[in-house]
This record gives sequence, structure tokens and C-alpha cells, in this order.
Amino acid sequence: MITRRHMLTGYAATLIAPLALNAAATQTQAARVTILFDAFGRPSNLKRGWGYSSLIEYGGRRILFDTGSNERDFEHNVRALGINLKNLDFGVLSHRHNDHTAGLNYVLRENRTVTIYTPLEPAGFNTPTPPAIMNLMRRHAESVPEELRYFGGNPPGENWPEAPWTGARFVHVRETTEVLPGFFLFAARSEIPGTREMNEVSAFIKTPKGGVLIVGCSHPGIELLVEAAAKIDPQIYAIFGGFHLVNMPDAQVTQMITAFRDKWKIERMAAGHCTGQFAFAEMMRVFGPRFDLAGVGAVIPLPS
Repeated sequence: MITRRHMLTGYAATLIAPLALNAAATQTQAARVTILFDAFGRPSNLKRGWGYSSLIEYGGRRILFDTGSNERDFEHNVRALGINLKNLDFGVLSHRHNDHTAGLNYVLRENRTVTIYTPLEPAGFNTPTPPAIMNLMRRHAESVPEELRYFGGNPPGENWPEAPWTGARFVHVRETTEVLPGFFLFAARSEIPGTREMNEVSAFIKTPKGGVLIVGCSHPGIELLVEAAAKIDPQIYAIFGGFHLVNMPDAQVTQMITAFRDKWKIERMAAGHCTGQFAFAEMMRVFGPRFDLAGVGAVIPLPS
């Protein structure tokens, strides 16, 4: 991608100010989130599916967050929406579930060198077999015949299974990290039955009106993710993504959504994916016009 800095080379000094203004105008225009994949949305030719993906454009940066649950449908939506994946600043896979990772092979065909941030997961994302397991492989039982001994009785020092995304440039998120100025990634671990010990990465972007939090499925609990985001900036402007309230009792959903407004003073909601129909209804009731319809194909502006 040709940057403004490169374009200025060879031009007269008198052109610098107009070009700078044009660059600022371009950045102002690209302050938005486009929903690339979800199971609902306004009538269109876009494919729907249980999963999530969004493109965040802010301050001249372009970040792909998750890649949906079906590679062909994800590719269809990206093409139909005119999205260029070749000039991404980076991508994020929030967690290992396939409804957030299936489109990654298409992303890598379009952009082989893009950095993909992921949680640190023993179960995937090109991480080595844990040392504890490697040590157990070395246990020697006399009665076991040679053909049943791991690696013929001589296991290697470490083992790296091949990822389904050969050549992907994965970077694991272990702690809250400012990966670009004003762009943060942080990891949280689920303690909820069914996803216990699963790590999940969320994104947080600072804007003049507060932070914008982007979540995948909120398996650690949406309230835990909001609290983690508030440590970066206590003023949260909006939340995008799946809140995983779909299986929460109605009374708790109402309590949670009220807390978004009254406790955390969040300005806008752009929930999707696994948030749940009742939660959508309650957000419409509690937030009114400050609830953004974030279905597939929606383009939601961000403050700039």
C-alpha cells in the first residue's frame, strides 16, 4: 500500500499542507465497523451463518476481527461488500472455536504476510505440546512392547503440531498490549463450565468519546471483559460482538444490560452473534436509539 509519506516524495514543499489535509480527511471518513459475518441482518444478498466477523477501520488503520464459520460464505460477503483484505494492519482470532476461525484460509490467500493475533492456547494456533505432556511421554513402563512406546522410546524435547493454517504469522496475546497507538488487545480466561480454561482475546480502541470494545463470544463473561477494558480506559463508548447472554436466565440478562447503562455508563451497544434474542429486545428497551442494529452488512460509525 502506498502511504501518504511515500506519495510526498518528490513533491514541492508547497503541496505538503494540502496533502496532509487530504490524509486527515481520509482517516476521518474511515471511522467505522463493518459486520462481515453473522446470523442476522437486513435483507441482502449476503450470506448468514452462526459466527462472527467484523472489519474495524479507525485512524487510517484496518483490523479484521474474527473470520466467521464458513469460508465460502465469508469470502462471498467480503467480496460483496467490496472489502480489500490485502492492506490489513493485522487480524485477530478471538478464540479457537470454528465459528470465528473458518475464513482464515481465505484471508491468508489474500494476504499471506498479515499478522494474526490469537490467545495462547495449548489446543491450537500453532502452539507446542505442553511440557508436562512431553514429560509424561518419557515415562517408561517395562511391560509395554517397543511398538507402543512414544517415538520409539525417545521423545523429542518439544513437539509443534502443524496448524490448519500453514504459514500463518500467529502472535500470541498473553497480557494487555498496545499493538498500535490507541489499539489494545487483552486476553481473559473462561472459568465457566463448558469453556473452562479457554483463553479469549478482545480488542479495545481509544476514541475521543471513550473506548470501543470488540469481543468475539465473551466466554470468560462479558462483565469480566468490560472490567478489563475499563482498566485501559474507564470511559467505554460502545461494545461490538457476541456477549454470550443467549443461555442466561432472563432476569440476569435484564440486570446485566441495566448495569451496562447505569454502572459502566456505556453509551452505545452493537451486540451480535451469541448475545441472544431476549438480550437484543432488552437492549432496544434500555438503550433505545443508542442500540445499533449490527447485523451482517451493517456499517456502524465510530467517533473520530
